[in-house]
Amino acid sequence: MPSRSAAGVRTGVRVVVAGDRGTGKSSLISAAASDAFPEYVPAVLPPTRLPSDFYPDGVPVTIVDTSSSMESRIKLIDGLKRADAVVLTYACDQPMTLSRLSSFWLPELRKLEIKAPVIVVGCKLDLRDERQPMNLEQVMAPIMQQFREIETCIECSSATLIQVPDVFYYAQKAVLHPTAPLFDQEKQTLKPRCIRALKRIFMLCDHDMDGALSDAELNEFQVKCFNAPLQPAEIVGVKRVVQERIRGGVSDLGLTLEGFLFLHALFIEKGRLETTWAVLRKFGYNDELKLRDDILPVPTKHAPDQTVELTNEAIDFLRGIFRLYDSDNDGSLQPSEFDDIFVTAPESPWTVDPYVDAAERTPQGNLTINGFLSEWALMTTLDPSYCLANLICIGYGGDPTSALRVTRRRSVDRKKKQTEKNVFHCFVFGPKKSGKSALLNSFIGRTFSSNYTPTNDVRYVANAVEQIGGSQKTLILQEIPEDGVKKLLSNKECLAACDVAVFLYDSSDEYSWKRSRELLLDVARRGEESGYGVPCLLIAAKDDLDPFPMSLQNSARVTQQLGMEAPIPVGVKLRDSKSVFSRIVSAAEHPHLSIPETEKGKKRKRYRRLVNSSLMFVSVGAAVAVVGLAAYRAYAARKNT
Repeated sequence: MPSRSAAGVRTGVRVVVAGDRGTGKSSLISAAASDAFPEYVPAVLPPTRLPSDFYPDGVPVTIVDTSSSMESRIKLIDGLKRADAVVLTYACDQPMTLSRLSSFWLPELRKLEIKAPVIVVGCKLDLRDERQPMNLEQVMAPIMQQFREIETCIECSSATLIQVPDVFYYAQKAVLHPTAPLFDQEKQTLKPRCIRALKRIFMLCDHDMDGALSDAELNEFQVKCFNAPLQPAEIVGVKRVVQERIRGGVSDLGLTLEGFLFLHALFIEKGRLETTWAVLRKFGYNDELKLRDDILPVPTKHAPDQTVELTNEAIDFLRGIFRLYDSDNDGSLQPSEFDDIFVTAPESPWTVDPYVDAAERTPQGNLTINGFLSEWALMTTLDPSYCLANLICIGYGGDPTSALRVTRRRSVDRKKKQTEKNVFHCFVFGPKKSGKSALLNSFIGRTFSSNYTPTNDVRYVANAVEQIGGSQKTLILQEIPEDGVKKLLSNKECLAACDVAVFLYDSSDEYSWKRSRELLLDVARRGEESGYGVPCLLIAAKDDLDPFPMSLQNSARVTQQLGMEAPIPVGVKLRDSKSVFSRIVSAAEHPHLSIPETEKGKKRKRYRRLVNSSLMFVSVGAAVAVVGLAAYRAYAARKNT
């Protein structure tokens, strides 16, 4: 049974109890469930469920007992890997079982890569030798320092029921209100992603944008998160606590961002993580401090050959954001200005692949407006949900459903012989050293480099392309490494997302031409078999070098046979590649043209036409026969009359 609802809300907590034999695992579980010390307990209990009203959070807890015997090891490992939280037990009257936690159990959990929080529980407190008192905090401090996954430590007695319910309350709390996403135990500070989320919440609550939460804004925040207003004396008390502990936490206008962050750090320090989590969840965050999927209304694609684009409303918002953060008005964003935009997002989204180095920048490394919008177009194409989450995090205030739109199917575009798309996705195929990377670099303004560095992974670049008449489209180029073509084409729907495919070959190398032709035929066949045929262009790269003999003749013959345009000569080194991108966009704008047809495809088309003609002939013949029969019956009836 899943432990989360469709909205990502916890519907149950699974706690696995482990530890050495004889430490009181089964007795602990039985005492917690029955509120009584059991006279007889089996070696291993079946899963035990504590109902939703057992603890204040209203989430049921399922407790799984385990055996520490070698025969049950596989079952133990499986149970631990499925756990939301792990309770590790030791016996208070057996010191050796406590030392076994750090010598075996905790290292074993790490070895198994168990990410669940750990609650260390000392059972049989009533049996401890009073002549050997133990300071739990003092003993556990070095262990907790070494094993940060330990959330808390507690001692209990199943016989006297001392702190038995608390054990599973802390286990549930560690799952529902985890410390790890919020707080860095080593540095004793809020984690960066937590700070970013709280900054966004502060800015959303600071309605007058004066950099402080007034008493009225604090009250509104309190009502939204906890359904109860703060009394005037409580507001005064909160401000006094902040003023005493942090300079600048309160200004004449109210509680500052520094004060707001300090309060949450204080809640966590005092063990009141549920307070901070209540705030975060009220504003839509999940356990990873990202916006939950249920508040991201991404439009649904009903067919593989549909894509998602930003609407004009979203693009206008992004243009405004660019102008707002371009503080020096130089038409580009410096790294510091760029980072400021995403200060309220979980992280800056374009610092990792596939977005890093995917757009146009100035020689100083600043992001131009074209580069900025192209990055957003790329993110929308590859991950619409991630794009919408970032739009909301940076302040998109419109209806989230108005930010994205689903394009019309490419198959419909082909029939209508036109497209309404503003973003085109182009696959770039070609053998090694054919110039694919150089073409992509040229597209985003990178200087040509003669050093050859093979591309082993899929790479993307995106930029705006001006068309004749002043219209502007965004083109995404996706470089497909030669070694990855076979894997790509093994997916029947691989070409569904592609608007146009280009095939590069080194015009000075005969092998490069032959290999490019093979790739073209492979893609054409896949398009015919899947029904997702795409316009294709051949590009004769390195046109500044001497071509191999018969180069032009061979390539012209192949394109003519396949019903494609003649190859486009490009010399990236000579920086004459700009027009080729307009040609690529033009091919994408005419989705019914330049789709290669193999001999097999032509035969299949002729066969379909023949079948359709035969069916039409049969239909016409049947219709004539029916009409004739009806006429004869009418004549016979008239004659009888």
